[in-house]
Amino acid sequence: MGKSFSTHGIPLFEMTAQPFPTSPEDTDPRLLEALRILNQISNAINRIGSDDATHDDLSLQLIVESAIRVVPGSSAVIYTYDQSTGEFEKESRVSAEPEGRKPISALNQPDDAPRPNGMGMRTIQRRHRSFSYEEPDIDVHPYHAALGVKAVACFPLIVAEQAVGLLYIYLHEERQFTRLEQLMLDNFVNQAAMAIYHARRLAGVRRDLIRKEEELNQLRRAGLLISSRLRLEETLDSILQLALEITNAQYGIFRLLDKNGEYLVTRAVSGMHLERPLVEKLPLNGNSIMAHVARTREPLCISDLRLEPWSKIYYPLDSNLEMRSELAVPLINASGRLEGVLNLESPQMGAFSEDDNHMLQSLATYAVTAIQEVRLLDALQEAAQLLISQPTQKVLDRLCAMANDLLNTSSSAIWLTNETAEMRLAASDGPTPNFPEAVKQNNALLIPLGGEAGALGMFGVFNAGTGEGRAVVRSEWDKKVLACLANYAALAVQNESRQQALRTTQEQHWTAETFAAVGDISANLLHNMNNKVGAIPVRVQAIQDKYRQMLEGDAYLANTLAEIERSAADAMQIVQENLSHLRPIRMEKVNIASRVADAIRAIQVPTGVRIETNALADLPMVIAGGQSLTFVFRNLIENAIAAMNGNGSISITGAAAAEWVEVLVTDSGPGIPPELHNQIFELNFSRTGTQHGKLGFGLWWVKTLMTRLGGSVTVESDGQHGTTFHLRLPTVEG
Repeated sequence: MGKSFSTHGIPLFEMTAQPFPTSPEDTDPRLLEALRILNQISNAINRIGSDDATHDDLSLQLIVESAIRVVPGSSAVIYTYDQSTGEFEKESRVSAEPEGRKPISALNQPDDAPRPNGMGMRTIQRRHRSFSYEEPDIDVHPYHAALGVKAVACFPLIVAEQAVGLLYIYLHEERQFTRLEQLMLDNFVNQAAMAIYHARRLAGVRRDLIRKEEELNQLRRAGLLISSRLRLEETLDSILQLALEITNAQYGIFRLLDKNGEYLVTRAVSGMHLERPLVEKLPLNGNSIMAHVARTREPLCISDLRLEPWSKIYYPLDSNLEMRSELAVPLINASGRLEGVLNLESPQMGAFSEDDNHMLQSLATYAVTAIQEVRLLDALQEAAQLLISQPTQKVLDRLCAMANDLLNTSSSAIWLTNETAEMRLAASDGPTPNFPEAVKQNNALLIPLGGEAGALGMFGVFNAGTGEGRAVVRSEWDKKVLACLANYAALAVQNESRQQALRTTQEQHWTAETFAAVGDISANLLHNMNNKVGAIPVRVQAIQDKYRQMLEGDAYLANTLAEIERSAADAMQIVQENLSHLRPIRMEKVNIASRVADAIRAIQVPTGVRIETNALADLPMVIAGGQSLTFVFRNLIENAIAAMNGNGSISITGAAAAEWVEVLVTDSGPGIPPELHNQIFELNFSRTGTQHGKLGFGLWWVKTLMTRLGGSVTVESDGQHGTTFHLRLPTVEG
């Protein structure tokens, strides 16, 4: 039955009490009203398919209602058109009659469907509007002629070069359509075409959704089966069972590629009268259909295995089983790696359809996901064990190898951020570019360590086989895998940092305990020395007073007594100065440049030694003990002078970071062998056999005092080209 609508009783938009003005003076108000109507129509079209729209045809009803308002004395009808069949859809009729005309009852439907050779079909064919008064051979439809229609305008409804319907405007007055009416009707036509096109697209989507619902239910079932399995073999077996059920195949098999990429090895089998295949593994470059699918990486559906070329490369599951059709799909992960092949067979010819092919490819995706998850889980378990049992460098090296294995890449690298925000290579597997080059490569995937970009460093993987300018598309899975590995790398780096901080804290604690004990000993030692050595000047003075005349006649004896007195005083002063370092250090704000200058002034620098200072004056204040810091610089400078045998150069350079000040003391001496870098700071280290002169107790003092000051000292030397000591101290906060 056709559909007819009237303005009576349908509140599609607010009706005005007065008819549209028709005089030329009132043109602007008509345009404004037309724009308002077009806006209402657009809103109605936008609601097609939404929950608040009661029916798709309401937008068309609004259009025909609007059309008769802008064309006084008219009625309007819309019919939809099916371009695929070339016919109008009679049941699609939507109409509007002028106010006061009696609406057509449901039992008396109008018989005005477009005629095969009528005005509407001609308009559709030439895709251009038609006016009855412009073409003498056009006659008004008999139904409307009987109602007194004087003229007809017919507009084709076209979207994307597709005809979707017609709009008829019937004039009951003896006149032609004005230019303003034609312009406004053209806009309504476009809106009507979009409404029909949009409604049809939504209807098509609904049909597709219904058709796919069963397939989705089957895939949901597959997902539930797979997620409930813990072992890979159980997962693959569940997928096979579901594949046999969906496709009605009788036999199925999973063969996965071995680690060397040479064989397809059986991992799961399902089927009647078949526990294991005749051959457990097939060579990838061998003569079999599964190997062919693996090499081409394309699904293959064979209706008859007896036909060539399949008959020549088909390898039977068992000599007692005769198969006639086969369906095989490759298993390719998100990184492009071939994991294996999923294969179904049937003794019936043409047993598999294209839908079966698509469904099996979907199930293969689930299999690939399961394989990837198992491989990732194994890798993360190994990484967790490495974190608690291996040094940081070995952990980082292994993570790089894991990244290449999981993501099928040719090389990988981990860079760590140093104190100057530079990325330095920490570990790699395969040929690796430096960090600036890695960032520019299209074939790289980079993930930051520690959450924020470059907070601790970066983890990157690369494919060396891609050409320049050709980007490698990385999946979300690749990014998640590398992010997991990057988290473990960050944990390894943070663990190393915490271990180092713990060692530093323990070292400071041990130093404090040592100094507490030595302090007690030194106090007792100083007291005893004061009693013994302090008596020497008193005894000397008594001798001088008693034997004054004798000493005046013996210059040697007088000088000897004076030297004994001076040596005793110097000895007491030296002991007091050195033992003063065992007492608690009074921490204060210290200027580095002034302490370096004090140290240089306290040393008798040979004429063959040149000392240069660089960038010390601009360094921020540090927290330290002034006397202790002067003692540190004095020891290092004296040690360098001894190493150069009184001939060479010493450079003292400063650099400031966010929380630290670093001072580098560099000499041009013979250097210190790398294997001795840790030993030279030990208290019992002997300089025997080394090329660096004044080593041992002095450097122990340097290391000990720097630890007590909350700083650190390290040495850098290749044993041949001089030595650099790195001193680091915390800056003043604020």
